[in-house]
Amino acid sequence: MAKKLVIKVTAGADAPERCSQAFTVAAVAVASGVEVSLWLTGESSWFALPGRAAEFELPHAAPLPDLIEGIKAGGGTITVCTQCAARRDIEEKDLIEGARIAGAQVFVSEAMADGVQALVY
Repeated sequence: MAKKLVIKVTAGADAPERCSQAFTVAAVAVASGVEVSLWLTGESSWFALPGRAAEFELPHAAPLPDLIEGIKAGGGTITVCTQCAARRDIEEKDLIEGARIAGAQVFVSEAMADGVQALVY
């Protein structure tokens, strides 16, 4: 079993089921004791801003704010892609508590480490 799970979300409200699935898997993994690094790219980058996750709705899915809180409470990390943040004029000071902005080098480093499983949604 992987010691760490790196999850990259490439969709937001534009593909709600794919987006929700990524956050759900991350939250379940954290609750199961797996170390999780969740990367927000593309339209999912917006969910690193206060209040934006509350605007997301998908029938029969857990609320995004609850999933994010579960990820953070369980020690998971939330990272916004540097380029994605720049394209949306998102700065580190704009993010929810505990989130960060980092680039491809950090993602590759995390994904290629021993004992890591990477998933892309």
